[in-house]
Amino acid sequence: MSGIKDLKKVFGGNTSNARQFGMIATLVVAIVIFQFLTGGLTLEPTNLIALVSQYSYILILAIGMVMVIVAGHIDLSVGSVAAFVGIMVATSMTTWNFPWPVAIVFGLVVGAAIGAWQGFWVAYVGVPAFIVTLAGMLLFRGANQFVGNATTLPVPEAYTVIGAGYLPEFGPNTGYNNATLLLGLVLAAVVVWREFRLRRVQRTMGSEMAPLWVSFVKLAVLVAIILYAATLFGGGRVGTSFPVSGIILGVLVLVYGFITQNTIFGRHIYAVGGNSHAAELSGVNAKRINFFVMMNMSVLAALAGMIYVARAGASGPQDGLNWELDAIASVFIGGAAVAGGIGTVTGSIVGGFVIAVLNNGLQLMGVGSDKVQMIKGLVLLIAVAVDVYNKSQGRPSITGFLTRGLRRDKDGIAAPAASVETTTAGRQSGTGTSTDAPAGAVHPNGDLTDVQRPKSTTPN
Repeated sequence: MSGIKDLKKVFGGNTSNARQFGMIATLVVAIVIFQFLTGGLTLEPTNLIALVSQYSYILILAIGMVMVIVAGHIDLSVGSVAAFVGIMVATSMTTWNFPWPVAIVFGLVVGAAIGAWQGFWVAYVGVPAFIVTLAGMLLFRGANQFVGNATTLPVPEAYTVIGAGYLPEFGPNTGYNNATLLLGLVLAAVVVWREFRLRRVQRTMGSEMAPLWVSFVKLAVLVAIILYAATLFGGGRVGTSFPVSGIILGVLVLVYGFITQNTIFGRHIYAVGGNSHAAELSGVNAKRINFFVMMNMSVLAALAGMIYVARAGASGPQDGLNWELDAIASVFIGGAAVAGGIGTVTGSIVGGFVIAVLNNGLQLMGVGSDKVQMIKGLVLLIAVAVDVYNKSQGRPSITGFLTRGLRRDKDGIAAPAASVETTTAGRQSGTGTSTDAPAGAVHPNGDLTDVQRPKSTTPN
């Protein structure tokens, strides 16, 4: 039995990353299925490069949307905000002669101003985010068409690098893009360094450690995947490689993953989403948190809109149409709770890639766009419905089921992966008990879903 227990640690163990392995497994299965159904086209370098380039802006939206949903809100305006910022940036370069770097900063400032406007109504006036952003969706869609006269507006070629650019070529002729290969080697080295750093920290703290062979197996799998992906992206046609928009996305994932998982501010977002009243009693400034997540969402929507315009080479009246739906779907498929308080940046990115692979695979198979939309809707409905049903029955969610038994509390007793999710859902539906710990109290391994709660409970 100990061998089986050790083997499970390859897929997450009791680390804070255990929850993501279930969704990653789902993504891998989807890729394998479509690789078979499309006759090998899914993993063609050209297709993979196009996939990352086409969906990077949706995944950027998902980063901001998961923070909004974790805080207990929703944002329906992101597509319209992205379109409005896109036309403003295009106008600033073609009409006002802004240099493209200045235009990008201008676009981010416009996004921040829009986010502050919407955040004010949500946080300080108390209007539900659904209503505020529904109004914003109409307002900024109309503003896009007003500023651009419902026509397309081209952008300078130098600006297109952020959306249509690739890592440059340098060095000897290896048959691959050397910059992409170097990026893969750096990522592999970082993965190895983090694993052995984790073991060193565990040894210093006297924590339970997985056998060394578990770390070697885990590293062998992860490094092999990274290097294989690097050769695929670096082996495309000459002039293409890993997209610049993918680099921007990767940096944002690292930054926001750190903010949400390793800072007090990030923990406060989860506290507000789990139980706003309890968070305020613990000293959390809920209004400030709500204001920030709404403003941050609009800033990321502005960035997504600029990347899309750069890739398309022009801004148009149909930009951003229904982007909010794909971003919201990515977050929920990635394991976020409908009631708020649960969700991760990594999970949302993986959920977004699941949707991207689904879209891409169906298109490669020649499935019409009408059927693609219906299939995506059913996938989202089923994923959320199964999670809601399992939680109502006291069972773990999909990701919780896939990682059940892998997490342990500080006494070494197995704890269900969905225990905190169920408690949070129960509190918000009025059927559970309030057992909130002070804000910022987390499990030593850093997993925000392992909040240490007092043993005694009081009626809600």
